[in-house]
Amino acid sequence: MLDIRSGEDNAVDYAMFVNGEWRSGHGSARIDVENPATETIIATISDGTEQDALDALEAAAKAQPGWASRPAIERGRLVSKLADEVAAHREQLARTVVAEQGKPLDQAIGEIGAVETFLRYAAENARRIEGDILPSDNANEEIWIRRQPYGVVVGLTAWNYPAALAARKLGPALVAGNTFVLLAHEFTPISGLELARLAHGIGFPKGVLNVVTGRGPVIGRALVESELSDLVTMTGSTRAGSEIYRSGADRIKVLRLELGGKAPFIVMEDADVDAAVSAAIQARYTNCGQICTCSERVYLHRTIADEFTDKFVTASAALSIGDPLENPDIGAKISRAEVKKIADLVEQGVKAGAETLLEGGPLTTGTYDRGFWFSPTVLSVENNSSPLMQQEIFGPVVPIMRVDDFQQAIDLANDTKYGLSAYLFTKNINRLLQIPQSLKFGEIYFNRSNGEQVQGFHTGWGRSGLGGEDGKYGFDGYLRKQTMYVNGT
Repeated sequence: MLDIRSGEDNAVDYAMFVNGEWRSGHGSARIDVENPATETIIATISDGTEQDALDALEAAAKAQPGWASRPAIERGRLVSKLADEVAAHREQLARTVVAEQGKPLDQAIGEIGAVETFLRYAAENARRIEGDILPSDNANEEIWIRRQPYGVVVGLTAWNYPAALAARKLGPALVAGNTFVLLAHEFTPISGLELARLAHGIGFPKGVLNVVTGRGPVIGRALVESELSDLVTMTGSTRAGSEIYRSGADRIKVLRLELGGKAPFIVMEDADVDAAVSAAIQARYTNCGQICTCSERVYLHRTIADEFTDKFVTASAALSIGDPLENPDIGAKISRAEVKKIADLVEQGVKAGAETLLEGGPLTTGTYDRGFWFSPTVLSVENNSSPLMQQEIFGPVVPIMRVDDFQQAIDLANDTKYGLSAYLFTKNINRLLQIPQSLKFGEIYFNRSNGEQVQGFHTGWGRSGLGGEDGKYGFDGYLRKQTMYVNGT
């Protein structure tokens, strides 16, 4: 298992995991996996081909009937056993996440804790696969509505939470009776491969869990377009989700897409300002702002705007940035391209009239001469059409805008193509009661920071996605309904 300290040059060559064995890809090309904090190559993976996708899908399709025929509780026990293995290897898995993704170690340990939780909750659902028996209009007849697995599920994961996103999908998919093919993002593929290693070690049947590597436009497209994949679940950008939507259209592919966000963070005049500031710091800067539910734009009632802004800027400036293994507040960005994208967006925002309140940006000298770093940046914006208020930032940049009243805040918050998450801080219960009808977002945090729970339902509206994950509704998404008219005559 990969266990690398920042700065070590110790590249590991990884094969794919298909049909219960480790195998090289059909092509000879390899992809380097880079530590974003050091720019060290820590691993290489196969640059998968269409044939690699087909091999994995065929293995999953062959294994699926036997896997589905097992009692659900037996499938759940095996997934629960995988959770035990994750718990036993928590520190090593967390260091793997740090090495490939760049988040601080304590946050990586939290991510591996989430892996365990996702798997355990999925296993608990083994006794919750329920159907219905309805009376028929005909004599001696009943209508049975059963829940059945789809078959082969393809999981496509993003780079920001490589281990947790894999477990979030594969756990419920497997307990429901599906088999699974995971394509981990080429930036952060090691977590998924290590989960496969643990599953193999505890006796997962061949073909039930497969992990392939490569690039989305090649192996990912092949997985989505194949007739052998029955359901595709993907977490990533709205752009990538749109491409998958088009790729699956001809085959009427069942899709579950968790895409981008542009979460508004609303603080009204009666809010606990200190609590709001603390929550806003967490909601923006955790994982270097690389969370789809992160606070992406802040709307402040004018009467508390100065107080909030002063405290928020002070707290932002005090955050530490550095070696993820030393547990700073902010670790590395995932890539140089991401750093440039954010810097360009800030420049566009300033040109559009934004005022800089805390000047951060790329860090490239001294202790930051290697790796990809971006320090907190806070700006004041007066126009909601600013690119800072409309485009997903996905980094430690915070645009702040003042509002006159609650309705204006709601109107500005809804002025977006995204609909994943939103935040509201107020003590007015009437405003809470207005939220379901007024805020057009699938997930809303009221007087708290972000961080969904496994028994909830993580879902986006608009261009933030289709379907959802977690809880009973997320689990149900890995099962399809079958209706039987049972006549006893």
